[in-house]
Amino acid sequence: MADIIEMPKLSDTMSVGTLVKWLKKEGDAVKSGDMLAEVETDKATMELESFFDGTLIKIFAQAGAELAIGAALCAIGKPGETVDAPAAPAPKGAAPAEEKKAEAPASKSEEKPAAAPAPTEPAPTPAAPTVAAPANTPGERLKISPLAKKIALDQKVDATRVTGSGPHGRIVKADVLAAAANPALLKSATAASSKSGTFTGGTPAKTGPIQQDRLVPASGMRATIAKRLVEAKTQIPHFYLEVEVDAEPLLALRTQLNTAFEKDGVKLSVNDFVLKASAEALRRVPGVNASWAGTGIQYHGAAHVSFAVAIEDGLITPVIRDTHSKSLFQVSAEAKPLGKRAKEKKLKPDEFTGGTFCVSNLGMMGVTKFNAIINPPNAAIVAVGTTVTKPVVKNGAIVVGQVMSLTLSCDHRVVDGALGAQFLGALKDLLEKPALLLV
Repeated sequence: MADIIEMPKLSDTMSVGTLVKWLKKEGDAVKSGDMLAEVETDKATMELESFFDGTLIKIFAQAGAELAIGAALCAIGKPGETVDAPAAPAPKGAAPAEEKKAEAPASKSEEKPAAAPAPTEPAPTPAAPTVAAPANTPGERLKISPLAKKIALDQKVDATRVTGSGPHGRIVKADVLAAAANPALLKSATAASSKSGTFTGGTPAKTGPIQQDRLVPASGMRATIAKRLVEAKTQIPHFYLEVEVDAEPLLALRTQLNTAFEKDGVKLSVNDFVLKASAEALRRVPGVNASWAGTGIQYHGAAHVSFAVAIEDGLITPVIRDTHSKSLFQVSAEAKPLGKRAKEKKLKPDEFTGGTFCVSNLGMMGVTKFNAIINPPNAAIVAVGTTVTKPVVKNGAIVVGQVMSLTLSCDHRVVDGALGAQFLGALKDLLEKPALLLV
């Protein structure tokens, strides 16, 4: 009897997943542990693993399909064995049974001349789309495969006006390629407007809109981020503490270490120092390494420090586990590949969950200071600004200094002002005496 591989629940907030592409094809021999396909969740793109040995005898879902958790993806069995797709839950937002029934071809007595049954499979060569009206209703989530979305961006195709030929009207690669041949469906208004302009009073005055008016439905990741941030900001009583750090010793030590270990491929970033210093500050002030548990405070024995990484659909926070027990060089070596996989949406669930404290750094983007929103269930997050050259007082004299801003956002249910101040003081001390991070 064939074994059915179903859409797994790959994150705590996942309700549907998008099958990005198959890594195996029907007829291929597979073993337990082989990767069958890539699945996009609301947080990352992950590989789907086989837990069975045999032959991939049937693929039930095509690349680009959005499927609910538990939906059948493929079957693994013996060569030549046949299997039918089992019933599976409908994707979130799918039409109710009554609507699906109404979409079925009408009987001869009810048949209308202009009506035609909707295709159930993607057409191999879709006709060029028309421009009569938008293919998607405003406010409706745009049903488009990840590959088709990428091609639409590259080809400057207005995907909201493309009619999809995939399952449930989903826009697939062939639809976008066909639309690219229709000049009326290209996003040319912005490019055209940027070429025209006049001088008014010596100032260049551009004509036309800065971009096309459009409503872009939120991706699964963006919708999840929006929901969690609203909950965090409205349900967590935030307060903020700010200090300025003398960054000159840190920058000097960083330069020395990077120069000394350049041949070994070592390249420490300011963020590496902040991550390690945060873990050591949590060791000194462990009360901040905690979470609100509803009826009490959960204190954590290990400092699992996460850091915010910006990606196309929002941000994600990969976690460096047991940061307190790792050296600065180990933290740096672990942070870089985590950040790279985060941007590629390739993180595994255990790589972006379970953090106990978070660092959000916008210094590399020139932001001097900001207030970050706490990442539940953490009790605090530190926002790191850029290093600014400005006058400072040292030993009673005004000199040129290198100053970095740190802003700590605290959950007042867990962290009181004095406790937060102690932690921020410890973090400042460690960053101003960075040699302590090498011990």
